[in-house]
Amino acid sequence: MKVKIAPSILAADQADLKNEVARVEEAGADMIHVDVSDGHFAPNISMGPDTVKSLRHVTRLPLDVHLMIEEPEKFLDRFLDAGGDILTVHAEVVDEKRLRDFSRTVHSAGKKLGLALKPSTALPSWFQARLENIDLLLILSVNPGFAGQQFMPSVLPKLAESIK
Repeated sequence: MKVKIAPSILAADQADLKNEVARVEEAGADMIHVDVSDGHFAPNISMGPDTVKSLRHVTRLPLDVHLMIEEPEKFLDRFLDAGGDILTVHAEVVDEKRLRDFSRTVHSAGKKLGLALKPSTALPSWFQARLENIDLLLILSVNPGFAGQQFMPSVLPKLAESIK
C-alpha cells in the first residue's frame, strides 16, 4: 500500500486557485483532492465540473474528484469529461451493483474509481469482494462538507481494518 498526499482544494483561496495549485505542487503533493458537494449529501454546495475543467488546465497532477452527492451517476460523465482522473463515490449512496456499474463507466474511460466512507460508516459487507473495482479508498476523518474541522481519531480502527 502506498500512501499519497492529496491536499483538498476546498481549503484553498477560491479566487486564486491557479497559485494555490502551484503551491501544493511545489510542496510535493501527489494529487489534488476536489471536494464536490450537492447541498443534500453534504450540507453545503461546493465545486462542479467547471472548476475541475479549470484545474485541469493549470496542473498535470491527478485530480481526485470526491463526489459527496446523492446521485453520482447523474454526474460521472461530466466530471470525467472535465478532466477528473479519479472519481470517488460514497459507500453511503452506492450498493455493490452500482459500484460495479460505476467501475465499468470510469475504467472504460481510462480513469480510476475511489470509494469513500463517512467517519460513522462501517466498511460495507461487500467491500472485500469489490476490491478489484476500486483504485482508492478514502476514509473521511471529518464529517463531509466543510474545511477546517478537527480530526476524528475514532476513524483509526476502520483504517486499520481496511488495510487487512
